[in-house]
Amino acid sequence: MTGTGKTVTRVDLCEAVYQKVGLSRTESSAFVELVLKEITDCLEKGETVKLSSFGSFMVRKKGQRIGRNPKTGTEVPISPRRVMVFKPSAILKQRINGHAPGNGESKPD
Repeated sequence: MTGTGKTVTRVDLCEAVYQKVGLSRTESSAFVELVLKEITDCLEKGETVKLSSFGSFMVRKKGQRIGRNPKTGTEVPISPRRVMVFKPSAILKQRINGHAPGNGESKPD
């Protein structure tokens, strides 16, 4: 794996919008915040957010289960909760693996 270990932050996203779209820095920041808020609001309501050629964000419900404290071995109930899941699109998977989309090299999962 040849990852650089860099973490992309909101500031990085705002700067990219500023550089590539041509909005002011203030407008770029507001735009990024608006997009993130819309995604968050939809997920909060339990809706699926599907971004074509990127992937889908979904909320799943996990039921109550019994867990174990690894230090003491004591059984502990884990309460039911909702978790967010991201499923990358086939195109994103291909790009991550260095294949250009649509070149016929990929195999379905």
